[in-house]
Amino acid sequence: MTNKSTNQRRLTPSMPWLLAFEASARNLSFTLAAKELSLTQSVVSRHIHSLEDLLEVELFDRNGKQLQLNDAGAMYMREVSSGLQRIRNASQNLNTYKTTATSINLACLPTFAAKWLMPRLADFYIEHPNILVHIHAKVRQFNMELEGIDSAISGGGRAWPGMTSYHLVKDYLVPVVSPALLERIPFNTPSDAGLHTLLQVSTRPDDWFQWFAVHDLSTTNIRLGPQFEMTSHVLQAASAGIGIALVPSCLVEDEIANGSLVIPFTPLKVDALKYDFSLHITPHQDQSPTVSALREWLLKMSTQ
Repeated sequence: MTNKSTNQRRLTPSMPWLLAFEASARNLSFTLAAKELSLTQSVVSRHIHSLEDLLEVELFDRNGKQLQLNDAGAMYMREVSSGLQRIRNASQNLNTYKTTATSINLACLPTFAAKWLMPRLADFYIEHPNILVHIHAKVRQFNMELEGIDSAISGGGRAWPGMTSYHLVKDYLVPVVSPALLERIPFNTPSDAGLHTLLQVSTRPDDWFQWFAVHDLSTTNIRLGPQFEMTSHVLQAASAGIGIALVPSCLVEDEIANGSLVIPFTPLKVDALKYDFSLHITPHQDQSPTVSALREWLLKMSTQ
């Protein structure tokens, strides 16, 4: 029992020591860390020494007044900062229970949020006036719990390990081109795509290769153009005549309606070009009344 207790203590340093380490590692200065924590420099220094004595490893290289993390310290900093951030997020989330209005942190692809979610969101507030939906723009998969996000909408049908997922929108990738560019360079058949600059979404670098494969076209002379992180920027580039784009059809409805972009021919709707949007929820939030309200509303909207 004594050995186990000693080991548990060594693996569970005190919070003041961890806070002193995290602030010192971030600022690379005991003086700045002390100022940030409202402590004296000597107290911060003692906390660091106590932590190193407990762990039986040095975390910093001290060269005069210069302070640098060594390899062990850098590894420890990554883990400690993540742990402290999770504690801060958990404490912040508790504050939502103290207010009359309840909030939800929803991460969403920026273009999907602007094109699909925002035009419908007023309906949610009519049904649930006391629930606030905070929208966070995310284009890549991330750690939801670490960043304090309750739910996320992603595209492409990729699974998010450890999350409870729900299908929202079934869609397909379609090619679009500006009328002005279409007048200069034909795009009447799939094979004409080889004549054009192909605009790319950086998170989906294989889309055009998949599209060419579906249409039995060689990629030998494929003309890949610039990459964009956000689909909205790809649509703007296509509207400006920089090249042709391959995007989910639900994200280009406005441009098709106003004539700034056209779908030049009837697109194929095959599994290889399917692009679904899904809702992901952290398991401990899936039964939350507020998150459940958003989930049920989103599922209802997806059928309309």
